[in-house]
Amino acid sequence: MTSWIIFVFIAGYAAIIAEHKTGVNKTAAALVTAVVCWVLISAGYFPQTDRAIEPLNAHLADTSQVMIFLLGAMAIVELINSHNGFQLITRFITTRSKKMLLWQISLVTFFLSAVLDNLTTSIIMVLLLRRYIPEHKERSLFAGMIIVAANAGGAWSPIGDVTTTMLWIDDRVSSWKLISTLFVPSLISLIVPLLCFSRTLSHEKLIPAAAVKPGHFPRGTKRVFILGIAALVFIPILRGLTGLPPYMGIMLGLGLVWMLTDLIHQEEHYLKVPHVLTRIDIASVLFFLGILMAVASLETIGILDHISRWLDAHVGDKNIVVGMLGILSSLIDNVPLTAAAMGMYPVDHFPMDAKIWPLVAYCAGTGGSLLIIGSAAGVVVMGMENIRFGAYMKKMTLPVLAGYFAGLLVLLLF
Repeated sequence: MTSWIIFVFIAGYAAIIAEHKTGVNKTAAALVTAVVCWVLISAGYFPQTDRAIEPLNAHLADTSQVMIFLLGAMAIVELINSHNGFQLITRFITTRSKKMLLWQISLVTFFLSAVLDNLTTSIIMVLLLRRYIPEHKERSLFAGMIIVAANAGGAWSPIGDVTTTMLWIDDRVSSWKLISTLFVPSLISLIVPLLCFSRTLSHEKLIPAAAVKPGHFPRGTKRVFILGIAALVFIPILRGLTGLPPYMGIMLGLGLVWMLTDLIHQEEHYLKVPHVLTRIDIASVLFFLGILMAVASLETIGILDHISRWLDAHVGDKNIVVGMLGILSSLIDNVPLTAAAMGMYPVDHFPMDAKIWPLVAYCAGTGGSLLIIGSAAGVVVMGMENIRFGAYMKKMTLPVLAGYFAGLLVLLLF
């Protein structure tokens, strides 16, 4: 039965990777893979199928926490976006120099991604970038650095990336440990390629920043923006003060922002939460459900434990193993890789804030920038800006790889 489960998982993952060729959405493949794997586990226990229910419920409880958190966070972010709140950021980007614009765009993306998810941040920053550089060809380098900055910014924040959120919610790492340990390495992983590309840019002037006019701001934009960002930032604080899981914080934040928009907009229903919920990417949330439950099936039958033991026997150094995970995340989605690492290294042997967990967060988060298909941020920018895979690899991969190893070295040494 174990062989069949492994076969189904590999076949399902192949279908996920081949999404663009087959036209079958990866969410559908992930959901089918998860259910078939668990059906096989249940069949293996026949006639005592109840033995499969206990681990299934345990994994579903953990996965549901991640899903609730993501739904709430996506709703708050979409609500801010519907009010054009993120266009307020243009006030912080005032330079007329291309070189300085690259730095400002990258640093704003880095810090914004720590509060929002890196996918949303990338979309927002590319849309803002178009207001400063209308010419498509001139934007490719800037768009590439948005990908790098978004992934680096999400790596050091418990709410900045799905992988760090998974580690945080599952009590593998605390908020303070993650931030204090990974902020500098993540920043270095961004600064190194920034320095490389800054040397290639002149101080050629752009359109004056004053000419880049913000769009229409609905009533209450500032209040929604401030409360929404504050709600997201307050989540780790609430957990630290009360010990309540993060999804409770996101429920509180969404409820408060919901109340505010209902009071402000009595007639504008398109600016209220019920309408905003129709624009949330539910497919992504269901993908996380499917892929996490599929990986959980491998953990349940002991496959991940066998992989961990094999790596210990043949590689030995866990730093090398996790470093390889980062490189692999440029080809394979970092969510299942992180879930696999969590299954390979159980919390009984690697407790909360053990050195391996910030390392997993850093490698899985920043490693996805090595190739444009290695992260959700890269894929969406690839589509928005029509960036070719080969062009990104030729221009970006080596500087990004240098930044990845520089940050990794700092993390391991300090």
